[in-house]
Amino acid sequence: MRKFILVLEIFFAFANTNAQTKALSSLNIMTFNIRYDNPGDGLNSWQHRKENVLKMIRFNEVDILGMQEVLEHQLKDFTTGLSGYEAIGVGREDGKTKGEYSPILYNKNKFTLIKSGYFWLSQTPEKPSKGWDAACERIATWVQLKDKANGKKLFVINTHFDHIGEIARRESVTLIKLKIAQLSEGMPQIMMGDLNATPDSSVMTALLTPDKSLSLLDSKKLAPIVYGPNWSFYDFGKIPFNDRPLIDYILVTKGISIKKYAVFAETLNELCLSDHAPVFINISF
Repeated sequence: MRKFILVLEIFFAFANTNAQTKALSSLNIMTFNIRYDNPGDGLNSWQHRKENVLKMIRFNEVDILGMQEVLEHQLKDFTTGLSGYEAIGVGREDGKTKGEYSPILYNKNKFTLIKSGYFWLSQTPEKPSKGWDAACERIATWVQLKDKANGKKLFVINTHFDHIGEIARRESVTLIKLKIAQLSEGMPQIMMGDLNATPDSSVMTALLTPDKSLSLLDSKKLAPIVYGPNWSFYDFGKIPFNDRPLIDYILVTKGISIKKYAVFAETLNELCLSDHAPVFINISF
């Protein structure tokens, strides 16, 4: 009888450990402005960089990837070069294939897509449009995902704020916070992207100021392990070190535990991945 009880205790201990492991699935999240394919970039043009970018994503086993400045043929490079990923997004100029995408790629072996969509950062978010004093059309892409391992749900949104319009960036904060609250349906939330704003800017202050419906947190400040420089934009190394800004972010809501945060400012044989460095976090939720 005592042996039988001992066997039961071992069984339940193993089952409990296994359940805890499932409940705390580890996920790798990345935001990356890949730089649109500009032939004028010379040796830094996309054709020279793309294989290194794909290798970097594979090596880091990225589960959810938000990108900016992605042209249609560049997105095809990702969907053909990265097996097992599904891409969500449209071109910002026509809502189809024209102009830059801000797509989300997710590992379809790990996630089931529940819902997805996109909207423009403007006064008419339901259709292709420029907002306020923006220089370009700006778009946000969002997904609701279900983790196949534990059934937990996650809301992710990826965007690219305007680089010129100060009013546009400010109004984009208001709009995107409203949309996150509406679209996330109570799920834990991740917002990522190139926000063209430094940590001490009014844009980031507004994003990180909690209100009744939403409270976003900076993943870097939550991470016990931080790796890499304090900047993310370096223009293929042309900007002096002391002048390089941090403008790419991954923000989260409570319930998401940040294990690691990194900025990968790396080169391969002196070749940059992009004019931005990718920002990476490891989470459990």
